[in-house]
Amino acid sequence: MSTAFDPGTLRGIVQRFAGRRVAVLGDCMLDRYLWGRVDRISPEAPVPVVEVERETAALGGAGNVAANLKSLGAEPVLLGVVGSDDEGRRLRRAFEERGLDTKALIEDAARPTTVKTRIIAHSQQVVRADRESRADLAGAPLEQLLAAIERELKYCEALVVSDYGKGVLQPRVLAVALEAARRSTVAAGSRGGPEREPGIPVCVDPKESHIEAYRGVSILTPNQHEAGALQGRRVRDEATLMEVGWGLQRRLDAEAVLVTRGADGMSLFERGGRYTYLPTEAREVFDVTGAGDTVVSVVALALAAGADFPSACRLANHAAGIVIREVGTASCTPAELLASLDGATP
Repeated sequence: MSTAFDPGTLRGIVQRFAGRRVAVLGDCMLDRYLWGRVDRISPEAPVPVVEVERETAALGGAGNVAANLKSLGAEPVLLGVVGSDDEGRRLRRAFEERGLDTKALIEDAARPTTVKTRIIAHSQQVVRADRESRADLAGAPLEQLLAAIERELKYCEALVVSDYGKGVLQPRVLAVALEAARRSTVAAGSRGGPEREPGIPVCVDPKESHIEAYRGVSILTPNQHEAGALQGRRVRDEATLMEVGWGLQRRLDAEAVLVTRGADGMSLFERGGRYTYLPTEAREVFDVTGAGDTVVSVVALALAAGADFPSACRLANHAAGIVIREVGTASCTPAELLASLDGATP
């Protein structure tokens, strides 16, 4: 069912975003963009020749989640790993330039920094090349990350798990992080929201390889394709959507599952049987890159600020509608989010 939302309540949640400390655990990566134009086809193979005119870089994965949180006024704590290479140093500088705390960012000489290179011509992605390792984190870097998790989660109001399947979120890391989140006594009421039981919200952008580790988390935010793959059932219509959404919620006993559906909006499945449909807020779509990072960021921050699940997801829906209007990964600000709310119907 669709739900009416009080605009004043939603604005109040956004106004409580400032200064909230949110941990982001997961795979950090650098997104490189080569921008150009196509005027001819290669004589060597039937592929377009892109004449590169400029190059840009952006934060990807967990780094993009942290950047989204920072843009929204939060104080993200980035828990991740980079390689001992030029890309890792470039990524660390990019974090610091955005005001992100890197003291819990671990360096691992045994793995390359994950880099995704996208070639874009006339605002359309032509091809993507990835440089990465998917091996499980091990040795001294693993122990350093575990120590950082135990140290930092004591002082955070929510945890985002950003799982891109690159090896950082191996079973031991997940077990320690989820247990530390359950033990945390930081309550949302510490900055003006309603008091909560011990334990901070855990919000997961999941991958299939670790799905059983996320039993009992606050909310998972897969897209429609990912949700179907997790349940072994392709979402074709409303009936299969219900089967997949409720099946995933019950399978993991999560408090909620939010299935993002692109142009068809979002569907929220809550423990206890409440279903909420959120129509898309997007007016124009140029690039969905990083939209999932925006969704999980806003949901986590809103929960930390005292929101219920439908309100948190409504705000995430507005934020996603803002960022997909731009090519490449993007973030939104509280002012943009408030402006989007002001232009929406309850």
